[in-house]
Order: sequence, then C-alpha cells, then structure tokens
Amino acid sequence: AEVRKPALPPCHAAGLPNSCRPSGMANATPQTVFFKRSHFATHLPADALYSPSHYWLIREPDGVWRVGFSKFAVRMLGDLVDQGFDVAEGAAIRPGTVLGWIEGFKAISDVYGVIDGTFRGGNPALKGRLELINEDPYGAGWLYRAAGEPDRNCLPVSDYVNLLHATIDRMLAQQKDAPPDTAP
Repeated sequence: AEVRKPALPPCHAAGLPNSCRPSGMANATPQTVFFKRSHFATHLPADALYSPSHYWLIREPDGVWRVGFSKFAVRMLGDLVDQGFDVAEGAAIRPGTVLGWIEGFKAISDVYGVIDGTFRGGNPALKGRLELINEDPYGAGWLYRAAGEPDRNCLPVSDYVNLLHATIDRMLAQQKDAPPDTAP
C-alpha cells in the first residue's frame, strides 16, 4: 500500500506559509494568502479558484459555486453605481457568456460566466447595496451562484498570484512608457 503525505494547505503549497490565517471555528475567517504589490494589497481566499478575468469561485456545501469579482477587479472598476443580470435563473451558461453588467465610476463592464452549467441567480443583498462588492468582495459582495463545472482556465491561488504579478508588471510598464501629461 502506498503511504501518502497529507496535503499541504493551499497557502503552504503556494510557498507562502506565513500568510495563512487559522480556521477551524464555524465563524472563523478562512485561510488566505496575503498579496501585496505596488499600491495594491489583498488577502486572497486560499480555497478559491480564480479566473484570468479576475473572478473568484468557491464551491458551497450544496455543490453550487458562488462567484464574485476579485479585489483587483473591484479596484479597476472603482466605486460602483449600478448592476444587473440579463439571464434568468435556471438558464444554461458557459464560460465567456455575458450574464449581465456592472457600472463603476471608472468603467462599465460585462459580467461573464465562469461556470459551464446553470445560472442560479444574482446576490439579492446587492440590491441597493453595491458597496458590498467593494467592502467585502470575497464575502457578502459576491455576484452570482451557478451550478456546474468551472472554466478549465481557472487557477488555484498560487497561479493567480503569478497572474497578478504579471498583470501589475504590464500596468507599470505601460505607465512608464506613457507620454508625459502635457495638459496646461
């Protein structure tokens, strides 16, 4: 019989053992990976998957996925002013399907599916309380629920950290190469 070593928590497997928060009590904060780069910092849930388009996904006990914007995506949108879904609960969705939209002071963006399955509805707590997305993007500010399988391009937290580094590198390079502001 093969002897297997116990799996390391995702934050240890990511090479970031000091960034884990203990869990174990019912109301305890889940383990996270701390990420800080340039002027951006966040605690990423270690048990979530992340899409290259900066959504997070966590499987709930009933097997349905809860999906939201990562803190990085929220920062790019700025303060939010309106949001809506264009698909009905129970509709079939696929990764890349436009499910709705979100409007921030900095940008208007489509909300995409990152699950191949069935749309289970938007977060009712967001009605009139869009600030929850900015205040608690990995908790009360989730966007929608969906049953099915995650997009095959979704990443574990360690790979999402690498994606964030690459994304911020590109942003910093663009800022460096941008012509100086010539406004009077």
